[in-house]
Amino acid sequence: MEQVNFDVNEENEGVRLDVFLSGKFDNMSRSYIQKIIKEGNVLVNDKKEKPRYITKTNDKINLNIPKPKELEVEAENIDIEIVYEDDDLLVVNKPAGMVVHPAPGNYTGTLVNAILYHCKDNLSSINGVIRPGIVHRIDKDTSGLLMIAKNNNAHNCLSEQLKDHSITRKYHMICYGVVKEDTMTVDAPIARHPVDRLKMAIVEGGKRAVTHFKVLKRFDKYTYVEAELETGRTHQIRVHMLSKRHPLVGDPVYGPKNSKFKLNGQMLHAKTLGFIHPTTNEYMEFNSDIPPHFKRILNILD
Repeated sequence: MEQVNFDVNEENEGVRLDVFLSGKFDNMSRSYIQKIIKEGNVLVNDKKEKPRYITKTNDKINLNIPKPKELEVEAENIDIEIVYEDDDLLVVNKPAGMVVHPAPGNYTGTLVNAILYHCKDNLSSINGVIRPGIVHRIDKDTSGLLMIAKNNNAHNCLSEQLKDHSITRKYHMICYGVVKEDTMTVDAPIARHPVDRLKMAIVEGGKRAVTHFKVLKRFDKYTYVEAELETGRTHQIRVHMLSKRHPLVGDPVYGPKNSKFKLNGQMLHAKTLGFIHPTTNEYMEFNSDIPPHFKRILNILD
């Protein structure tokens, strides 16, 4: 088992134990956290507590994370929007709310389960049984385009393009505040937050991260923005916009806790994806419409 320790401070006291712990990990669901609490793998001040225990300042929490079980990811007949497909790859338009690949406490209903059903055995094996065909990811609550590799040659080719920063990846978002600059570039290194493991942050010594932003439309208290990734770090757009004091609307991690809009996640959509085809060597580019929940917010602001 892996042991992780947390100290509760004034900023994160007064919440349920299961909520506190699930907020510390981006790959464990709250239901999974509840399960390991009930199994006695969590101690608060050296005592077992229930998931509903309310945290207090100076609580010392010890979490023993069980060793992951060997997974056999099952194919599931889940509808997915396929934008393009050939013998080497497919491009899918992932809906907001869908996890890309299985993780502890979240083994079904993912994009991987769906593409396994659609592609059967025709997926690259480079990333193992949990992430067959997955070349890159987007967050659960981010919608938009992803490329899936059907064989290892295609996977290697697309991965090299990611490393070379030659793939076109443009995102649309709605952020808080009025962005004054028509265009701006943020070049700031990103790493895991030194205190809160759920978050990424701009950290000296982190991996270089570069995002190019362009204002599409300004509203009274919000801005509609396009971001083009030069690099692709975890939460890159969200962290870079936060650094400019323009967090994304609906962002449960980096944005305000209360929003006047009823949202289940950040307003972020992977709209444009372009790359060199691994076999034909031709440049291909795909675009997807922003989803209905995104359009609803734009219509309210307009």
